[in-house]
Order: sequence, then C-alpha cells, then structure tokens
Amino acid sequence: MNPHRRSPGVIAAAAFVYFFLYAPIVMLILYSFNASRANVKFEGFITTFSDRVQMDGSLVKSSPCGPFHWYCDLSKNDDVIEAAGNTLTIAFTSTIIATIIGTMAALALQRYDFKIKPFSQLALYIPIVIPEIVMGIGILTLFSQTFGWLNDALHLTGDARLSLGIGTVTVSHIAFMVPFVTLVVQARLQGFDRSFEEAAMDLGANEWITFWRVTFPTILPGVLSGALLAFTLSLDDFVITFFTNGPGSTTLPIYVYGLLRRIITPQVNALSTVWILTVFIAVLLLQWLQSRESKPAH
Repeated sequence: MNPHRRSPGVIAAAAFVYFFLYAPIVMLILYSFNASRANVKFEGFITTFSDRVQMDGSLVKSSPCGPFHWYCDLSKNDDVIEAAGNTLTIAFTSTIIATIIGTMAALALQRYDFKIKPFSQLALYIPIVIPEIVMGIGILTLFSQTFGWLNDALHLTGDARLSLGIGTVTVSHIAFMVPFVTLVVQARLQGFDRSFEEAAMDLGANEWITFWRVTFPTILPGVLSGALLAFTLSLDDFVITFFTNGPGSTTLPIYVYGLLRRIITPQVNALSTVWILTVFIAVLLLQWLQSRESKPAH
C-alpha cells in the first residue's frame, strides 16, 4: 500500500471543510465588485464601457474606477478613514503595551517562585476562556463606577468629565491581550538555556546588558509572535469594543455593524475585503515567525 496515497473519502472531507470555511469569504469578495447597489443579488461586474438599465428601470452608471468602484467610494468615505485610524491607533498602542507587560509577566512566571504563582498562572486563562460579552460587561461596569466616583470626587463637569472613548477601548484591549502574549512568550522561554545568561554575567555583563544582548534576542521570535497575535485580535475585536467605545472612538468592526443595521451595499463588502486582506497579511507574518521559531538552531 502506497503510504502517500490519499483516500478519496479523506480528500472529499477536506474539500468540504475548506469549501465550508472559505466559500463565504470568496462570496464576500465577489460581491464587492457587484454592479448593483443592493447587496442581495449579484448583477454582474461593474464596467467602464457604458451605463445600463436594470429591470426595475433604475440606471446603473459605469464607474471610472471600473470594477473597483466600491473601493473608490470607500477611499472617499471620511467616516471609514476615521474608523480605520481609530482601529489602527488602538491596535498599535494596545499591542505595544500588552507586549511589554506580557513579556515581563512571562519572565516572572518562568523564573521566580512565589506564593500566588499557581493562581497567577491559572488567572491567565480566565480572560481567554470566558465569553467576551461577559468580559465586556464587566469592563463597562468597572469604567462606569470608577468614572462616576472620580467625576464626583474631583467635581468634574461638562467636557472635563471622564467618559468612554479611545482610552477606555485601548485599556480594555490591553486587558484581554496580555494573557495571549504571556502564554506565547512563556512557551518560548520553556526551551531557554539560562547558562548563556550566566556566561554573560561571568564575563562582566550586568543583568540589564545580559537581558538586551542575550535573553531578548533569544526570545524575540516568541515576543513578535505574541505581538502579532495581539495585533490581529485587536483589529478584529467587536464585542469588548462595543461595550467600551464612546463618541469619536468608532472602530471599523463597529462601523461595519452600523452599516449592516441600515442598508447592506457592496461598499460593506469592499471594506470587509480590505480588512480581511490586512488580517491575512498579519497572520502570514505570524505563521512565518512561528515557522522560524520551530526551526532548530545551527
């Protein structure tokens, strides 16, 4: 029996799984080139040659952007640009802070023994396993109570009052991203040989120089993997952002949800396609870093 031969049943099952996973994404991308404004029926690709009349008598104009008409509209939408800016600002800020905190937490948990270490290790999994809506409600309650107390204690009024916004969304993202970064960096530290650090200190390096020249370069693939994982989670997050955002802090997932509540046009598909490509590139970088991490050192 040929060990490389695949059973037809296995191939069919794999094809069905891939179709089930990616057919909706393919349809979403296809409909971003739809000539119709109503995103419920595909009426062909937008052309640059001539206008045409639909069966209901409405006129569909040809687009100077060709099949990328909805992408051109998207680039002129100030609300989309603002939401994209908010999303990237929150994602970059929260990723940097969560990566720093997560890396320090991983080093502490890996190297030191203290009384609450088992609880600290277990507590890392709580934000990961509990439903996001529960965490979102909890964070919203915390912010509401804290801001209410501070506003009353400091006698803040008007625009000076503390309220939900980009800051609260960023803090919320940091809260649920730190455990992911910590666990990824901890996995990298499992195979770390501390004799290299001891050798560096024997040669006269202090702890700070040893960390930056020996420890950090060794665990860097794990740190970058955790950072990219946190970045993609922040880009895609909807539930926690929905509970903690305020005026002027709308992100792209929240913006898309708002569009879906009104009318679904191919512009939503164009926006979703751009976002899928962004996340896909980030995931490819993550996989590349993980593949480098798994290669044995020479």
